Amino acid sequence: MSRIGRMPVEIPAGVEVKIDGNNVTVKGPKGTLTKSFPAEISIKQENGVINVTRPNDEKKNRALHGLTRALLQNMVVGVTAGYEKKLEFVGVGYRAAKSGKTLTLSLGYSHPVIMEDPEGITTEVPDQTHVIVRGIDKELVGQHAANIRIKRAPEPYHGKGVKYENEVIRRKVGKTGK
Repeated sequence: MSRIGRMPVEIPAGVEVKIDGNNVTVKGPKGTLTKSFPAEISIKQENGVINVTRPNDEKKNRALHGLTRALLQNMVVGVTAGYEKKLEFVGVGYRAAKSGKTLTLSLGYSHPVIMEDPEGITTEVPDQTHVIVRGIDKELVGQHAANIRIKRAPEPYHGKGVKYENEVIRRKVGKTGK
């Protein structure tokens, strides 16, 4: 039995969960999230918790069991606390600026890289070398942060580029002279 799938998802005060077959809507103080889940997995709400069960031990159902429970947990956490990813710009002249919903990145190219905030995601620039991506959907926050990072991924020789705040860049040894 899945250890993660067996654990109940606690519903905190102020969060409303509606289960309509395999569609789940979670409404909280930060917003509303809706997601469709596979029909094989049954989701039940009782006594302030959500329980996820599977019909049998087929490989597909075992895989979906823990996944469904984890996605439900992420939805509940998202509408109560939200998610954030912090990015750091390392390198001479690498910086970010924000105006409205537009994020302008200077990453050493001959042109600035301009990115728009997707629906439900906000970016914040506390200083020129840091960007914070916030939102209620964990998947969208991670994807937008990854899209920013991939514009100039950190390189292993000097460590320059856009990296996550707690990311450790494995450094390589450069050329050596005689």
